[in-house]
Amino acid sequence: MTHLTEHSLVQGGRSAAFATACVRGGVAAGLGVGALAVLVIVAWISSPFPDSGAGGALHLAAGLWLLAHGVELVRTDTLGGLPAPLGIVPLLTAALPVWLVFRTARSTLDPADETGPRPSPAGTLGAVSGGYLLVAAVIVVYSESGPLPADLVTAGLWLPGVVLGAAGAGVWTALGRPLPGREEAAAALRGAAAGLVTLLAGGAVLAGTALVWHAGAARASYEGIAGEWSGRVALALLVLALLPNAAVWAAAYGLGPGVALGTGALATPLGLVGDPAVPPFPLLAALPPEGRGGWPQWAAAAVPLVAAVVLGRSVGRATGTGRARETALAALGAAWASGAAVAVLAGAAGGPLGSGRLLAFGPVWWQAGAAAVLWGVAVGLPTALAVRAWGRRVPRPKPPKPPKPPKQPKAARTAESPALAAAAPAPGAAAPAPPVFDFSLNGLDGLNGPSGLADLDDDEGYVPYDYLPASWETAPTPSTPPAPRPAPAPRPDTEPPRPSGTTGAEREATPKDTPLGPV
Repeated sequence: MTHLTEHSLVQGGRSAAFATACVRGGVAAGLGVGALAVLVIVAWISSPFPDSGAGGALHLAAGLWLLAHGVELVRTDTLGGLPAPLGIVPLLTAALPVWLVFRTARSTLDPADETGPRPSPAGTLGAVSGGYLLVAAVIVVYSESGPLPADLVTAGLWLPGVVLGAAGAGVWTALGRPLPGREEAAAALRGAAAGLVTLLAGGAVLAGTALVWHAGAARASYEGIAGEWSGRVALALLVLALLPNAAVWAAAYGLGPGVALGTGALATPLGLVGDPAVPPFPLLAALPPEGRGGWPQWAAAAVPLVAAVVLGRSVGRATGTGRARETALAALGAAWASGAAVAVLAGAAGGPLGSGRLLAFGPVWWQAGAAAVLWGVAVGLPTALAVRAWGRRVPRPKPPKPPKPPKQPKAARTAESPALAAAAPAPGAAAPAPPVFDFSLNGLDGLNGPSGLADLDDDEGYVPYDYLPASWETAPTPSTPPAPRPAPAPRPDTEPPRPSGTTGAEREATPKDTPLGPV
């Protein structure tokens, strides 16, 4: 019974956590809609000539929220009476709903209270996405009665894809961002991310440089569209929301396929072909001029070149310990992953601006993705192999340097100098003769006699080692050779003193005339 009770409590806790995650997903969708609604209502209130009431402002906010998820809108109030599609997504407005879904999924799977129940990763993904999509479906139905209804086909494709992708990223982050077990797959994902970030950063630099170059035309376009301060503020916010789009456009322009400026018009680094149908807008003033491109346009190819080098370097360093085949496979995988991401971004950044010639506007998604793959294969793959080969090289050993002799302390050198100067012979003086040791016994001739040994024995200054050197090595030559010690003179007539312990009888027993004789 206890086991069943605990099991039912656990199941009930998980069900409650699942329902909480679903509610949190719906709250995230409501927060996104509410933020856009506040901005639109503020712009409507500050406008001196509002075209519609508060209901029109709310319908506009709902349409912008759906557009931020990639859903195409349909304009019904056109001059010709024909509906015109609007499919260019302001990527900066998409950052808010995507971040809300991401944060909700991450906090649901990794709550601050670890003791409470929480759903599984798959349950978190389904609950958060389900709650969000329920609110999104209500907004789609609400937008059908306004001036910007949603296209149901794109609403059924892009809206679930964006929500599931953002929620999946949040679950992945909550789990510690695990990568595939194979080293090649992980290296390919890291390389693709590094290359994509470099490509977008280079595109932003290109777009900013072009805007600065055509600053006069951009300012004239800005002042011509909006006259009142409220209109200028709204136009400035729209330009700010489209800045990421400009970076993607510039990156696609540098990749080679370029951007479409209407049906039959294409701008590439080689030049502008066709008759562009460009509406007056500040960001569009940065487009290249008509005709063949020069070195400023050709320099845009440096952006994908640097991005491909960064991709290859990342892959080569990550797979440097493996085989060349593994490095090549990882580089190819990184190129394909980077191409897929570029295709998605190009598809979101471009789209129709109306009917007729404005149906094709911006980069073509499949062309931009294919170009990114080609750059990754043509430049990234050789770079990865070269980085791997460079990292596996064996450095040539350097010969060891001989150790330097230790320096003598200055105090020792100072103390040694006077001694050497004193020991050195004076100039012009004869060198002293080396000492000569006499090892013969001729010097002992004076000992021949009955009292010779006794005299030496009784001599107080007698030391036996005075007659032989202490070592066979030659002593250092002194400045003045010592005088030889004179040998003691024999005294045959003098009776030596009696040694201790010797009696007179013993002395008389020794004959006086017995010589020692030569030894």
